[in-house]
Amino acid sequence: MTVLLWIAVLSLLVWLWLAGCHGLFWRTDVRLPPRRPPARWPQVAVVVPARDEAEVLPLSLPSLLAQKYPGRARVVLVDDHSTDGTGALARSLAAPGGLELTVASPPPLPPGWTGKLWAVRHGVELAGADAEYLLLTDADIAHGPDSLAELVAAAEANRLDLVSQMARLRVETGWERLIVPAFVYFFAQLYPFRWSNRPGSRTAAAAGGCSLVRREALERAGGVAAIRGAVIDDVSLARAVKATGGRTWLGLAEQVDSVRPYPRLAQLWRMVSRSAYAQLRHSPVLLLGTVLGLTLVYLVPPVAVLAGVAAGAWPVAVAGGAAWALMTGTFVPMLRYYRQPAPAALLLPFTAALYLLMTVDSAVQHWRGRGAAWKGRTYG
Repeated sequence: MTVLLWIAVLSLLVWLWLAGCHGLFWRTDVRLPPRRPPARWPQVAVVVPARDEAEVLPLSLPSLLAQKYPGRARVVLVDDHSTDGTGALARSLAAPGGLELTVASPPPLPPGWTGKLWAVRHGVELAGADAEYLLLTDADIAHGPDSLAELVAAAEANRLDLVSQMARLRVETGWERLIVPAFVYFFAQLYPFRWSNRPGSRTAAAAGGCSLVRREALERAGGVAAIRGAVIDDVSLARAVKATGGRTWLGLAEQVDSVRPYPRLAQLWRMVSRSAYAQLRHSPVLLLGTVLGLTLVYLVPPVAVLAGVAAGAWPVAVAGGAAWALMTGTFVPMLRYYRQPAPAALLLPFTAALYLLMTVDSAVQHWRGRGAAWKGRTYG
């Protein structure tokens, strides 16, 4: 039990550091910064890449077309060679009095580009040089009526080049309630929002579902072409903008929601595993470190509690219990943000074990040549 005691103590020390010194990643109070209506509302183009999105488009596109934006704005939906009638459906959703809608398809996908970014590039071109801001949003994201105006007001008032909000994902099924809040929690742990929002910080991140970028900043960063092969395009965009002197901001959304359902574990599994190994830069060393780190931080505490109680080794149980309590306490705010019961935080070690397996599976699929597959395309 001596070895387990030292490991449990190490886990506790890590949790003390995470809770107090890691950018307060676990707090959910990072929302849009203070804002006021600008003296002049800049022109905005909303760019929506869409590939086989007929299922969710009726729930998302009308919310974009109904934006109450005081300035000039238009929506450009790029139908990425869909086979389910996405383009025709998008055109049918245009309504009188709403924002202008343009539906187009990009040329065939060239080598070196991901399909989404090739579609985004085409949409940016169609937006025209008059668009001072570009809202890059996914086809499964619904926006509240004032979402665009709030984003622009925040960017203008705080001189931000990139304003991104992490959409509130759907949590209706049992698997969604178990996996989704932890997904956002782990993302915030990997990229603490406060660090990312600090000018000069090496941390940079964004959420691809809702990113408002100043056109000038995008062009200064090399345009969409600068990140053309990125699987994790949102983080890559934030890094590119920040590397060229731009100011970025990322926080949790209040008017932006994902409408895509993930009712089964297999769908959630694929959502995570398709990009997890890319996040580790396809490095076996980083993969090993991640597996060991997840084990130490999330799995050791409950194992120490159970083993310590079973063997009567109370120091082991106490160290593990303290680490588990810190883990649970930092997860509760995210559960509250998702309107889930606080006791569910005790299940975080089990969820972390699933994420560990998803990460390993992501590496295995990559080694088999099937990594980063999405909508019929596979990227190396």
